[in-house]
Amino acid sequence: MMQFLAKAGLAVMLTAGTLAGTVAPAAAQFNIIIGEPDRGPPPEYRRVPPDYRRPPPPPGYGRPMRGCDPRLAEDMARDYGFRRARVVDITPRRVIVQGWTRRGPDEMSFANVRGCPALRRY
Repeated sequence: MMQFLAKAGLAVMLTAGTLAGTVAPAAAQFNIIIGEPDRGPPPEYRRVPPDYRRPPPPPGYGRPMRGCDPRLAEDMARDYGFRRARVVDITPRRVIVQGWTRRGPDEMSFANVRGCPALRRY
């Protein structure tokens, strides 16, 4: 009789272990839904309001320059042989650069448009 009770107890323990292993995955698939399951999040959860627009970028950011860049005019004057070239005047039509050449102090003017084309040397 003792062997029968030992075998029956072992069978009960194996059955209980097997049932416990199958109940945990089944419980993970159990969902409780309160309310309407088809509805999405409320509109307050949006990160960006729908009427928000980015401010425009600052002038000159990602756009070509409208006129002659003073640094470009100085670099072009150096290419023409000027030393210590510096911009002394910028008007709506011209960019004037002064510097030193082999002959002494000299001046050169560039058009105030994109690309800085040379106008004349004085």
